[in-house]
Amino acid sequence: MARSESVYGNVQSTSTVRKAEKSKQKYIKKFGDDSNANYSAQVVENPYIGDILGVRNIEVGKAAAGTSEGFDTEKGIIVGNIRMGFGHYRISMAMASAANSMGLTPYWMDLNSYPETTCTKVISAQNDLYSMGSRISQKSRLFNKFVWEPINYTGFKKLSYNAPDQKNAELMAPVYKNVPKDIPVIGTHVWPAQAALHAGMKYVVNAVPDNWPMALHFAEGAVHTIQCHYAYQGYRTMNGMDGNNILKPMPQDSLIYTGHYIDDELVRNIESDNKARLDRKANGKPMRFLLTIGGAGAQKEIFAAIINELMPDIKKGKAALYVNIGDYMNVWEDLRKLAPDMDLLTKTHFNDWAETRKFCEDAITGDVEGIHLFCHENIFEAVYATNLLMRSCDVLVTKPSELAFYPVPKLFIKRIGGHEQWGAIHSAEMGDGSLECRDIPHTLQMARLFLEDDVTLKNMCDAIDMNKKLGVYDGAYNAVKIAMNLKKEGANR
Repeated sequence: MARSESVYGNVQSTSTVRKAEKSKQKYIKKFGDDSNANYSAQVVENPYIGDILGVRNIEVGKAAAGTSEGFDTEKGIIVGNIRMGFGHYRISMAMASAANSMGLTPYWMDLNSYPETTCTKVISAQNDLYSMGSRISQKSRLFNKFVWEPINYTGFKKLSYNAPDQKNAELMAPVYKNVPKDIPVIGTHVWPAQAALHAGMKYVVNAVPDNWPMALHFAEGAVHTIQCHYAYQGYRTMNGMDGNNILKPMPQDSLIYTGHYIDDELVRNIESDNKARLDRKANGKPMRFLLTIGGAGAQKEIFAAIINELMPDIKKGKAALYVNIGDYMNVWEDLRKLAPDMDLLTKTHFNDWAETRKFCEDAITGDVEGIHLFCHENIFEAVYATNLLMRSCDVLVTKPSELAFYPVPKLFIKRIGGHEQWGAIHSAEMGDGSLECRDIPHTLQMARLFLEDDVTLKNMCDAIDMNKKLGVYDGAYNAVKIAMNLKKEGANR
């Protein structure tokens, strides 16, 4: 059967298959069908994070048709990704970092970066819809309750949702045309994994995000890696993916628990970074809160409330802020209106990657005060600035997205989409993050606990140290090992 017709032996209905085909035809009508294109594939330098993570980009269609240039088929590993928010880029960076630390060469393959292809046009159209929905959900309670939460929580969970994705992914496969088929692929979104399989890539790992099992994330033919035991059980049994019906389970060898997907440089420095946090607390240094606004640019009202709440403490030298607004410069203007005292205390770090990196490095051992606001037009810099700032922050303030899994004390603000709540639940149970604060008063209460009591920060730091010993944060290393082992086993057959 075609991948759109069955998922691990669970046959889709005729109407579902028909709708999936209609979805594909809709995109063909809108963007064309380049299935017969012979796109070139070549490896080029990544000028933004190449020196940090050892990553190089895969360009598609820039060279003569049919060519393949610069690939290391022995030590190369492809990180297939898209930009849909910042979370999938962040997982990709963790995979690249882990691969680089293991002496491998990570290749960055962003399927949303080839504008001449049908692949990118399809992904961009869906990304635009998702970003718009995220922003509307923060402004309209009715839209959030009756549209956005159900889509993200129950809609994506249904087995039937996988069928149109599989058909649409057929339109994404041509970008892999001249990529060497025996280089392992780790997809950090399901579409790069599905497209790789449709294109005949031999060794594919599908790195599943979040902690809420959804059929959206199935890419049959790949090994699925999972960050949490709760998600493992949900995916293995396909629990709730077809109402109350009992489905055939995933095969044992298709699903592996790995732990959290975290960058090597963060994992390596967990103990020393936690010690620095506790030393700052003990010595009365300003507590450093890192506020990070995600790829949809939403939730600025919550961040403004936190800034206003902490403003007296910042002026007294009891608190300091890092604010990363990603690549959304308009958010800075909005924050200035919502938190008018910011101008007096804020140093901006705009589009100067060398300066940002130096600040982040100096802050690990040096003193920080006031407010530091970061904005970078380049997507790599916009995302990775948070990773660099994480090491020297004391508390990460974020919605419970992929950042929920990172080894830093966390204050969780209100989610965007019902699936994200399970990241906060998992983090709170692991001891490295707060409960999800679903309104501003509870958010400010939690900020006060971090700032004023002696146990909240310490308990989270202690839990993070223990989790490291248990291998909780080794997911990226394990995913890379799985991908390379698939190749090794394939070569030995």
